[in-house]
Amino acid sequence: MAPLGRPIEDPGLLIAGPVALRVIHSVDAEPLRRLLAANRHWLQQWEATHPSGRGITPGSVSMKPTIRILRRQLRAGSGIPFVITYNGEVVGQLSVSEVSGGALQSAQIGYWVSEHVAGRGITPLAVALTIDHLLWALGLHRVEICIRPENAASLRVVEKLQLRYEGRRAAYIHIDGAWRDHESFAVTREDAPEGVLRRITAYLASSGPARGGGRRKTVQETS
Repeated sequence: MAPLGRPIEDPGLLIAGPVALRVIHSVDAEPLRRLLAANRHWLQQWEATHPSGRGITPGSVSMKPTIRILRRQLRAGSGIPFVITYNGEVVGQLSVSEVSGGALQSAQIGYWVSEHVAGRGITPLAVALTIDHLLWALGLHRVEICIRPENAASLRVVEKLQLRYEGRRAAYIHIDGAWRDHESFAVTREDAPEGVLRRITAYLASSGPARGGGRRKTVQETS
């Protein structure tokens, strides 16, 4: 897979009610380090690990070197490293990776949010904002999310967003010390001409009052 072939512009602030996404900056280093340390047990079972056993415990060291590496993805055209905020507070990360141009025009999404805000509908909105940006503003054709079968919360996210199930990838990624199977889900521009954010806002409206107020700004959508 080849990168997009051009630098990716900073998309600015993507907002849906109390949930917002922005590109990670050095000022996020300490808040994220504290958040990762506080969520060590919450996140450990879903964390990517190196098969050799090498690696640094998340939250144990400064995030500044990692943030510098992540921000290079924008210049390389290979990814977008977001932080997720809720009512202005940094509560997690969302990473767009494996951005490919050429005949593929695709990307992958991964994410985590802090345990103290889990269950508030933050992740579906953040993922929907990102997918719409990738498909309609960046012009990609396909976005993929891979989830461990045991991760019920993430499986509910793709269910709410109505992403297409594409099958199981056996021993796909080394997670929490072992090679783990993942379920693959995807969406293309043809699948969601109305935008994925409209899907989740309609779902939330049908499920009851949305938490934290209405939508203030969205990424580009089709009519």
